[in-house]
Amino acid sequence: MIFGKHINRYYLKYGYMLLLGLAALVTVDYLQLEIPELYQMVINGMNQGFVTVDGVQAAFDMEFLLDRICMPMVWIILAMVFGRFLWRVCFFGAAIKVETDLRNRMFDNCRHLSCEYYQVNKVGNLMSLFTNDLDTVQECYGWGIMMFCDALLLGVLAVIKMWNMDPLLTVLSLIPMLFLMGAATVVGQYMTKKWDYRQECFSKLSDFAQESFSGIAVIKAFVKEAKELMAFKALNVENEKANIDHTQASVLLRILVMMFVESVICVILGYGGYLVYCRKFNAGQLVEFIGYFNAVVWPIMAVSELIDMTSRGKASLKRIGELLDAKQTVVDRPGVKELKNVRGDIEFRNLNFRYPDGDYNALEDVSFTIKAGESVGLVGKTGSGKTTLVDLILRTYNVPDGTVFIDGQDVNDVSIRSVRGACAYVPQDNFLFSDTIENNIAFGIPGYDHSAIAYAAKLADVDGNIKEFQRGYETILGERGVTVSGGQKQRISIARALLKDAPILILDDSVSAVDTKTEETILNNLHQAREGKTTILIAHRISTIAKMDRILFIEDGKLAAMGTHEELYASNASYRKMVDLQRLEEEGGADHA
Repeated sequence: MIFGKHINRYYLKYGYMLLLGLAALVTVDYLQLEIPELYQMVINGMNQGFVTVDGVQAAFDMEFLLDRICMPMVWIILAMVFGRFLWRVCFFGAAIKVETDLRNRMFDNCRHLSCEYYQVNKVGNLMSLFTNDLDTVQECYGWGIMMFCDALLLGVLAVIKMWNMDPLLTVLSLIPMLFLMGAATVVGQYMTKKWDYRQECFSKLSDFAQESFSGIAVIKAFVKEAKELMAFKALNVENEKANIDHTQASVLLRILVMMFVESVICVILGYGGYLVYCRKFNAGQLVEFIGYFNAVVWPIMAVSELIDMTSRGKASLKRIGELLDAKQTVVDRPGVKELKNVRGDIEFRNLNFRYPDGDYNALEDVSFTIKAGESVGLVGKTGSGKTTLVDLILRTYNVPDGTVFIDGQDVNDVSIRSVRGACAYVPQDNFLFSDTIENNIAFGIPGYDHSAIAYAAKLADVDGNIKEFQRGYETILGERGVTVSGGQKQRISIARALLKDAPILILDDSVSAVDTKTEETILNNLHQAREGKTTILIAHRISTIAKMDRILFIEDGKLAAMGTHEELYASNASYRKMVDLQRLEEEGGADHA
């Protein structure tokens, strides 16, 4: 069995199933201990020609054999088969329900956790929690309850019957079991540590494999297959060693169990044979006593299995608990309002921002205002803080009070859901799901029709490309959209954002993978379709944002300048230098062409 704050609730929640399974288990164990008495009657009847039942001698004939032994045996077997089926359904059914509920709770917590959590915890490690660790907890819950109850019930009932037959022989039989319990406890603690290390090694292996599969194109491009194989081999060897260490401890425990069990058999045969020789026992009674002890062997074996299983379950439940206990760092404060009827005004007031694990400010003293309906470009060197700015609008991270406002309301005073609901976002990595193109575009809205999706795709200048596919909008994309080009991924992501038709649209370097003609088409479509709505476009190419209403020039986390393209070119040397360099690069590229 396994206990902890994240699993204790299920003993009460599924108590009705556990009680029914326990009732079936008690019945099976009781009937199982009736069988050695039937064996005793057969042996004594064969040796003596008669059987003593309740102090009365009865002839051991065919009638007795059929009525008092065979028919009861048949009914006992049928009842045991049904009982074992019933307790398996109850115990294991409850365990499956526990696993399902835990998985739902884990996923629900994962979807609420902030981005910084995933910067620390890798995907491979998280996936191992949803596979190996959950399987271990499920096994420990189902099998663990069954083993504990069965060992307790069957063991106690068998020992009582053994005691009634001969107390001294019973004591001699159980003394080695005390040593076994002590040895098993020590080995179990050692196994817990080994299982924890084994799961850690498996997580590393899973994470490396997942990362390699995701980056297979880069690995092939740099001809680093051999390097990746050697690194994988090293992790695999470490995982193998961890498995071997745990298996060795598990095998040691089983050897100890078998050694003590066999030693007890020797005691029973030795002293029990002496009792038969002294006529205190007959042959049938010795067989009956051995039958009861054989019933005790399973509980002893179950205890060792239970210690092994519990050690693994504790380690896995601890890892799962760390995920379930992980706190959301970006949450609504009590009493927040909903952001309604959003116009699209955005204001930053003297914002200073540092990432939770950062050593310096990513943004310093940033102040500006974007009026509803404006189209604004963000430009600056890589790492200057452009993406950080839009992340704060979306409340991806916590911001100080009184620094970021939407429609004049502090973003900390309104719900995160309503803030994000007012925005449509196209991130840098243009993530696409392994689903149809139509479902990818429609991801941001609850209901849609095909004409709206096609219109959004036309605005993003990707409708023609989609229709060229054999299945059109029903084309299934590969993992992360690997089956389409970089430019097509960007435009499908733009179409997804445009279909949402949010008051605020944020595009983070979202046309970098398309040619200038396609870029111009998309920007013109945006200008027409987004009239009266706020649009923020991050870009590295000046040509992308030159026609925006205003441009924010970010430099080293600070707002260096703000104005139209012409104003910035005339007033800011750094901006002018960036424009001139890009112009020279374009002219140089044209000359070479």
